[in-house]
Amino acid sequence: MNIRRKCFALFAGVLAVTLSSAPLPAQQINVDAAKQEGKVVVYGAQVPQAMKGLHAAFEKKYGIAVEYWRGSSTQVSERALTEWRAGKPGFDVIESNRGVQLIMRDDGLFQKFIPPSSDKFPAQFKEKDGMITPWRVLPISILYNTDMVKPNELPKTFDDLTTPKWTNKLTMPDPTRHTTTAQFLWNLNKFKGDKWLDLVKGLAKQKPLLVESLAPVTTTIIKGEAPVGITYIKYVKQYKGPVSYVLMDKYLSDPNYMSLSAKTARPNAAKLYLDFVCSPEGQKLTAEEGEFVMAPGVFPTIKDAEKVAPNMVFMDNPSEDEFKQLMGSTFRDIFFGK
Repeated sequence: MNIRRKCFALFAGVLAVTLSSAPLPAQQINVDAAKQEGKVVVYGAQVPQAMKGLHAAFEKKYGIAVEYWRGSSTQVSERALTEWRAGKPGFDVIESNRGVQLIMRDDGLFQKFIPPSSDKFPAQFKEKDGMITPWRVLPISILYNTDMVKPNELPKTFDDLTTPKWTNKLTMPDPTRHTTTAQFLWNLNKFKGDKWLDLVKGLAKQKPLLVESLAPVTTTIIKGEAPVGITYIKYVKQYKGPVSYVLMDKYLSDPNYMSLSAKTARPNAAKLYLDFVCSPEGQKLTAEEGEFVMAPGVFPTIKDAEKVAPNMVFMDNPSEDEFKQLMGSTFRDIFFGK
């Protein structure tokens, strides 16, 4: 079974089964031993420009180098699993979305570790088994090209995107290839109830420019290939260009996690890195790069971010069968015809 299929299988019932308000106690860290180990190797899905300040601060504070390799969440898990099965894991820490984290956890790649600094994170996101640690959350909105869309023309809701005005002017990820987008569209039921599929059909009728994932939506908007798009709010900070986001009443959102390798060659440095990421200093540095973090009261350096945080609605996960139906049939028929 390939990575995506395993991801589908693990999505089912995730929030109800694995989230807990009573996590394991945090573990202590040997800072001197971490410094002697000298470096930490991280495989992550976060864009490098958003990790630069965090890593520079960690290296300056502890004298420990960070080697960071970036790929999509699927690429991260494929590389980690390939190395693991070959008996040559090169990573100390993994950062990625929940689905692939659970795949790797179940294959034995991680060990239990709860960073002491994560103690005040919202209890609803803490893991019962202590194998993966939440550190940021990703709200979705409408982004737009500020040179092409005037303030009085802005769509205020996803429903507004279905008006004739936005035909051939919308970009979004292909929901038949991108699982997060399929999950997002399915979760529109939280806003629309039984009429969620009508909204999806309305978006499809606009003949949107479909791209492979959420990040390229932003570059497509900046280039002017489409003036509006559906993607993460954080990209207005992480990509340079005439781009902003629409302030909405509610935002569908999803948390991301970090985990400690079960066979790390540098356990103390890896633990120290995880603790730094979750610390007030690390969370503040992360927020300065546009990320919505887990630390209470810490907001990204994005206009009106404090208005976004309390209005995030966390997405549920379709079951394996529901994902197959959505991506392989429902959305394919809607966006590409039968």
